[in-house]
Amino acid sequence: MKVLPSNLRIGNVVKENNKLWSVVRMQHTQPGKGGAYFQVELRGVLDQTKQIKRIRSSEEMERAILDERQATFVYRDGEGYVFMDQESFEQTTVPEVYLGDAKIFVKEGMIVTLTLYEGEIVSVVLPSSIQVIVKEADAVVKGQTAASSYKNSVLENGVNIKVPPHIEAGAAILVNPNTCEYLEKAK
Repeated sequence: MKVLPSNLRIGNVVKENNKLWSVVRMQHTQPGKGGAYFQVELRGVLDQTKQIKRIRSSEEMERAILDERQATFVYRDGEGYVFMDQESFEQTTVPEVYLGDAKIFVKEGMIVTLTLYEGEIVSVVLPSSIQVIVKEADAVVKGQTAASSYKNSVLENGVNIKVPPHIEAGAAILVNPNTCEYLEKAK
């Protein structure tokens, strides 16, 4: 489907040169001389390469129509990650590259969203927050009471993140798998 750049939003997927690109950032610019344009930062859906493209306001781009399916992570084998479709119970092996850096947060039984383009899986979207256990946490520095003070910690999967001073080793916390940031203490 052809759309004007003003109708694109961050997260939309466009097709450019027979390749799928995700819109990461957009900026509308209206210079003093010449016509207005959009500067769009795109990330390759399959290979995670980036490109910045200038598009005139009147130019159209092809927006990709994607399907989404809920799937459960079952196990990891030599070829990739095996997911089971929630509706058909069909198992599908997804190569590691589709998970990107978030693969370290995938746990058995986790429900994810598989994004498909023309029947082929193009990405795996993890939940926006994942519960993990803090394996190690630095001691609190005495006298450091500023509201924004954070300390280093290591999670059960080996990831290093900053956590508030009240979080101790063994605590369950919620983490954003896309940014590796602490969200809150798990209930």
